[in-house]
Parts: sequence; structure tokens; C-alpha cells
Amino acid sequence: MFTHIERPTEQSPDTGNFLSDFGLLYASSGFIGWLFAVTAPVAIILAVGSSGGLSESEIASWIFGVFAINGLITILFCWLYRQPLAFFWTIPGTVLVGQSLTHLTFPQVVGAYYATSVLMLVLGMTGSVKRAMDLVPLPIVMGMVAGVFLRFGLDLVHAVFTDFAIAGPMVAIWLLLSALPWLGQRCPPIIGALAVGALVTIVLGRLDASAPLQLELIKPVIQTPVWSISALIELVVPLAITVLVVQNGQGIAVLRAAGHNPPINAVAVACGIGSAITAIVGGVSTCLTGPTNAILVGSGERRRQYIAGIVVGALAILFGLLAPTFTRLLLSAPKSLIATLAGLAMLRVLQAAFVTAFGGRFALGALVAFLVTVADHPLLNVGAAFWGLICGLAVSFLMERADFAAKPKS
Repeated sequence: MFTHIERPTEQSPDTGNFLSDFGLLYASSGFIGWLFAVTAPVAIILAVGSSGGLSESEIASWIFGVFAINGLITILFCWLYRQPLAFFWTIPGTVLVGQSLTHLTFPQVVGAYYATSVLMLVLGMTGSVKRAMDLVPLPIVMGMVAGVFLRFGLDLVHAVFTDFAIAGPMVAIWLLLSALPWLGQRCPPIIGALAVGALVTIVLGRLDASAPLQLELIKPVIQTPVWSISALIELVVPLAITVLVVQNGQGIAVLRAAGHNPPINAVAVACGIGSAITAIVGGVSTCLTGPTNAILVGSGERRRQYIAGIVVGALAILFGLLAPTFTRLLLSAPKSLIATLAGLAMLRVLQAAFVTAFGGRFALGALVAFLVTVADHPLLNVGAAFWGLICGLAVSFLMERADFAAKPKS
């Protein structure tokens, strides 16, 4: 069983190698990658956790899990494989969980986290990841993902109309930095939006100062899972798909394009183990991140880019340990700031989901998956995202058989 896990092809660096490979460029790339992870993706956790009725301490514990634990995995894998392999958490899975929290309890969701981790662990250890990824056509998966993500785009529009004083400048600076690549390279658009939003919030006196801000170390909230058949049916397969297909697939493609050779099965095993550990404190499933790894491989020598990954991991651990401080700070901000930040972060992802879903084969199945997911009508106490996948597959099987026949073998 363990023979399917890829072994490192290079010797792990010793202290001397690490110091000689270290450089300001790689430390800067690591810092920017970490800064991206702690802005909009954290805003998504806050939005989901708050709407799902989680307490401040539960949200902080969630953030601790997905940063500190995945930071350790990141450092370990970057060191072992001498590649920039940054692990965080599944953003589509987080949004999926937010939808499920409207009718499931958080302990039931945590039970699904554990089951998902076991599934990913088995797929990784048996070398079945690639075969599992091919079972469900990607356009249908992305149709479901687009349906799950749509709410964040709508919330962005609502924020602009209901709180233009904060959302308007954030959107304006995001558009400016996105339209001028030479400027956006110096200041990533989402970070510029955060900075402007924070500045406007302070100037307008919109920051809630009722809770004193002070440095506070995490006191993790241990979550006891509740085993629910409906939660397992609703979440396990969609969560595994968002990790192995959507997130890991994106991360692996980014790394391969930069000349790296990421260990697919070993990554899946790490996601399974990481997901089980983060679930203890309420964290959503671990994945190989796409956007952060894209930042890490964006500059410098390929053989030294693992340094940037180690920097990301170290900063993630620090952020996780101080999660209560950052959680309280962000929760004291206006809801429109969080909604705008999350919506801007999801725009490109939502665009990519639509292009993948409707740009070629399985378009009708993808449309059905999208519509059923957006309609958000649970059936048999199982959420709409699961039924979106099922209905999309069924329609494609009945009406798009030629697309299955033309599906390229991998």
C-alpha cells in the first residue's frame, strides 16, 4: 500500500544548504503568499462561521487549525521534497460547509471532516487519486462549485449598494491594481483592497472598539464529532472532490507549469492526515493550495523556491497561534468590509468556474449542477450541492453521452 507514495527525488537540505539557498527574494515571496492567505481566504472563513452561528472562539480555533497545522505540513513537505508545497484549506469546501450549516450542526459537519480525511487517506495510499479524479467530469464539478460560490459575488454587489462608503473605494482600488499589471505586481489587488478598506473604516470610525484588542494566544476548542448519515452523504464526496480535484488539481498544475514535480499521492495522504488533525479543532479539510503556490513559484531559481514555502509555513504557524487576536480584529470590522473582501477574492475563481463548466463538454450537465446548487433545496436532509452533482451527472449520462465517449484518457 505504501509503495504508491512517492519518495523524494532529492536529498533534503541540511542547515548549510538552507542558509545558502535562503535569500530576501524567497523570503519576500513567502511573505506575500502568506499575506494573501490571511486576507481574503480568512474573510471567507469569518463570513461562513458567522452566518453559521459559530462563536468567536470556535472561529479562532478553526483558523488556528488551518494555519498552524497546515503550516507544519508545509514546512515538512517543502523540506522533504525540496519543492514549494504550500498546504492550507479548501476554499470551495469552506463555502460548501457554510451552505450545510443552515441545516446541519457544526459537530455533524466535523464528523464529515473525519470521514473525508479517511477517504482521502485511502485514495492516496492506494494510488487511486488519479482514477478517482477522473470519475466525475470536471465541468460538472465546476458547475456545482460555481453555484456554491455565486453567493459571494452577490454579497459583493449588495455591499456596494448598501455601504458604498467602504465597499466603493475597495472595489475601485482592486480594479485599478488589476488593470495596471506593473502596479499590481508591487501591491496585489486584494491586499490593496484590504488596506483601503481598513483605512476608510478607521477614518469613518466604523471599527467596533467595544472589545479591547490585545495579543492573545489560542486556546483551541476541541470539537466532538457527531455522526450523521445525512451529513456524511451531503459533505464527504463533495469535500473530497473540492480537495483532490479542484484545489489539489490547481496546485499541481501550477507547480508542474513552473517545472516542479509534485508528489500527487503523497500530497493526498498529507491532505487526509492534515484534515483529520485540523478537524479536532473544527478546521475544514486540508488541501494543496493553488494561488499561494503560484506566488511562491513566480520568481527566483526553481531549486531555491522551497525556501519561500518554508517561510509561508513558519508565518502560518505564528498566525495560527495568535488567531484569537486577528479573529477579534476582523470581526470588529463592518460586515460590508468582509463581504467585499471575500467577494473580490472569489471573482476570478468564480470566473474560472464558469469558464470550465460551460466552455466545452458536459455543458448541460454543468448547467443542471449549477441550477440545483443555486436553488439550495435540501432533499432527504442532504444539501443541494450533493444533489447538484448527482443531477448533473444523470443529465449528462442521458443527454451528453458523446461527451463521455470523447473524454480524453489520462
